[in-house]
Amino acid sequence: MMAKRCLMIIDPLNEYLDLWEADKADRLIQNTNRLVGAFRSLQLPVIWVRQEFRSDLSDAFLEMRDKRIAVTIQGTRGAQLHAGLDWQPSDATIIKKRYSAFFKTGLDELLAELGIGELVLCGVNTHACIRMAAVDAYQRDFRVVLAEECVGSYDAEHARVSLDYMNGKIVRIATVSKIVETLSVTT
Repeated sequence: MMAKRCLMIIDPLNEYLDLWEADKADRLIQNTNRLVGAFRSLQLPVIWVRQEFRSDLSDAFLEMRDKRIAVTIQGTRGAQLHAGLDWQPSDATIIKKRYSAFFKTGLDELLAELGIGELVLCGVNTHACIRMAAVDAYQRDFRVVLAEECVGSYDAEHARVSLDYMNGKIVRIATVSKIVETLSVTT
């Protein structure tokens, strides 16, 4: 029997996507929404993960505190999911304070409660938060799939190196079409 799947979308926030070329951001959003629709149509869970920090950075990671880097600040537009995304209030939403969606968030408990065995990951940034979530999921014995058209990064070189490193070891990289196809076959 196939492991129960869950779609996890990490940090497609205004703060990051506003810096992207509009067509690139639109493609990521459209492809992500296609997966969201496919998962919802089969009553499979969709989890959104958002990075958010206090304005005084007291809950931010060391580099942010040391260099006074104020991004994705609680209550600002930058910390919100892009308006084009098909987020719904009934979806689970996790707030994270570090690169990994698993670090002190309650994600472990949520995935156990849902009986999840495989995570399909989308979001930004490939070389940081996506990579950390993928490695942490793998370390917890989850099967991990990266949706090829639904991950991106401001740092193309590190994203490429991260994908090369993870592919076939920690994750399986698949197209949105392939993921949707296998969802309908195995559910």
